[in-house]
Amino acid sequence: MTGESSGLIVTPGVVDEVPVLEVANVVKRFGDTTALDGASLKVYEGEVVAILGPSGSGKSTLVRCVDQLEAIDGGAMFLDGELLGYERIHGHLRPLTDAGRRRQRRRMSMVFQQFNLFPHWSVLRNITEAPVAVHGIPEREARARAMELLERVGLSDKADAYPRHLSGGQQQRVAIARGVAVDPRILLFDEPTSALDPELVDEVLQTMKQLASTGRTMVVVTHELEFARNVADRCVFMAEGKVIEDRPADEFFRDPRSARLRAFLARSGRSPIEVEG
Repeated sequence: MTGESSGLIVTPGVVDEVPVLEVANVVKRFGDTTALDGASLKVYEGEVVAILGPSGSGKSTLVRCVDQLEAIDGGAMFLDGELLGYERIHGHLRPLTDAGRRRQRRRMSMVFQQFNLFPHWSVLRNITEAPVAVHGIPEREARARAMELLERVGLSDKADAYPRHLSGGQQQRVAIARGVAVDPRILLFDEPTSALDPELVDEVLQTMKQLASTGRTMVVVTHELEFARNVADRCVFMAEGKVIEDRPADEFFRDPRSARLRAFLARSGRSPIEVEG
């Protein structure tokens, strides 16, 4: 285990297994601002990893880089051992073409803060469009799968409705069903409850909890500490673009080792003593 003086406290994962996702010393800058400063993370098959930290710590930037919505300025990322965003030609790396990036992104799904449903499409079409148009799944099969997913998220009666007819919580549950419909290798969540009214948060968290129980590999950027504690296998704490702690969820909350994490939990009203029971 690396000591706190190095800036990273991490519990090693399974060393002989290729991670589904590996983020290695990634740097991302926006002008003079460094959003990610050598961030590293590994996510293994079937793990639910929650990423926590104060505003501006780089959490959302990290998952946006993984989904190749943002280009990185240093380091590397791998999905099932395949380098993301680049290809090696005659011993030299060059950025992937748009088609190459689309191919890689088809193996991931992102659930955004603002749902990002197409307003002029029905709920059913929002879920089936990518499986049919991008993944080549027969429409009948895609529709059957979409209806199964809508049943699982409690919205089977909304298949023909349009997003404007749904609450924010319902729209987010549709967005989750849409993400699962393409059977991705990894699901990425970027603060999926932050845009919701407080009374709608629980229905989305319950959907995510049920999804986690099926063995999906998930990375969840969240400020919902109880969800992270009760559902995540591991929790990652970020500050100033760095991964400060990466540990099993029970240890993360019970015995924070960095002063920054202890201060973060205290500010959030979750001292180690309070979360121990």
